[in-house]
Amino acid sequence: MVLVLALGACDRGTPLFLVKAVAAGVPSLAPFFDENQGLGRDDPQVTAQRAPGGLQQGDTPGLYGGSEQPTVCDVVRLKKFLTDPANDRKAQAWATALSITTAEIPGYLDRLTPVLLRHDTLVKNHDYKKGKATPFNALLQTGIAILVDEQGLPAVKCSCGNPLRPFDGDTNRIKVEFDNRNEAWKGYQKSSVVAVRPATRKVERLALVDVHEPDRGITRPVGTTGEKDTAFDTRERRAVPDLAGATFGQASRELADKGLAVAFEGGGLPPDGARVTASDPPAGTELRFGEYVTLSVAGGSSGGSSDGTTTSTPPGGSGSSPSTRDPSASTTPTPTPSGSSPSGPSSGSGSPGPSGPTGSGPGGSGPSSSAPGPTSGPPSGTSSTAPPASDPPTSSSPPATTKSPTTSSAPPPPPSSSPPTQTTSSPPTVTSSAPPPGTGGPTASRPETTSGPVASRPGAGAPSPASTSA
Repeated sequence: MVLVLALGACDRGTPLFLVKAVAAGVPSLAPFFDENQGLGRDDPQVTAQRAPGGLQQGDTPGLYGGSEQPTVCDVVRLKKFLTDPANDRKAQAWATALSITTAEIPGYLDRLTPVLLRHDTLVKNHDYKKGKATPFNALLQTGIAILVDEQGLPAVKCSCGNPLRPFDGDTNRIKVEFDNRNEAWKGYQKSSVVAVRPATRKVERLALVDVHEPDRGITRPVGTTGEKDTAFDTRERRAVPDLAGATFGQASRELADKGLAVAFEGGGLPPDGARVTASDPPAGTELRFGEYVTLSVAGGSSGGSSDGTTTSTPPGGSGSSPSTRDPSASTTPTPTPSGSSPSGPSSGSGSPGPSGPTGSGPGGSGPSSSAPGPTSGPPSGTSSTAPPASDPPTSSSPPATTKSPTTSSAPPPPPSSSPPTQTTSSPPTVTSSAPPPGTGGPTASRPETTSGPVASRPGAGAPSPASTSA
């Protein structure tokens, strides 16, 4: 009892992660780029969406948004600025924050994709002070324009050009600091903030939602800025695949390819190879684009029961908000927002080096392990050891649910030899160099959709999701 009391007191005394609020449309006090030159443009009118749990994988369908408006980020201008010899000092600091060299800046920027945040999002931001990139934890308001890499990780804040890295703290232990320039915005809820974890593969196209017409989905090829966008109808229903027996990584990828999001909660990410025992809703249930499928897994999870079985709680369920601490985060968070110098891209975004940064498809699924796709480099920062390319990526440990899943002893079926067939009416499938998800699958729990359509602009005949777009 003495030990329990001591541990409880220790936990209560753990300092919070101080996070600076950054509102949409508010200029930075120490930007890398002069915001008066129109490098990027936020959209303060975007309504924040809710997502189950505080961690989201970078390729979750609908995690990010877009619109039919002109590009929200001038990547060409940013590249010209950072490669100008007159700005060499800033370029050095900018590249260092992202763990790349100045010579790699042009290629790195070419692989980034502009999107609009659909959730209040935690990141590690960087100001430019005294010739260096000064890191600090920040909460970016919904509607802020950012560039994401090939695993869906925030990489650059468009309006000021400041580099971004993943937030590596506990999303349940944050203290958001608002000020007279960044006042608490309408709709802000601490329980709804998210932190993005890398997709388990490099993604070729992002599946976005039009922030002004939610019935319209947008397929945007990674590395484009909107000129190649194609639309699809987010209202079209798609069936939950049979995932029982598949690994968590395979199931996550298969759901993302079908335009469905993975829900899981808890204090960690289950191993990529953990077997799916159930899904909620079960296989065959038809859902809209971006709706959540809650997976239950057995074996190797950090947040499960004594027998190794873990379950996730469907979004919108009752009870307190689940823990969303990334297992790679430090056990003793620092009490100040501007911690030590950046350690480079975290959580498996893959150091943006010669092989290039990684990006992802939008979505609302929970966080995934830092294991990058087979073609990406080893993860760094907060990521865990990346599994071999043939192994499925790790994901976060699902929270307990009211449904008690059973462990499947059958091994996952061999991966499909080809990606799922896309149809003109279904949302774009996310292609990747990673092996396609297994055919086996979980059974399950049905979480609530994070966003419902508000505009009625259903593209006639559901636009083809397969086409690439900017």
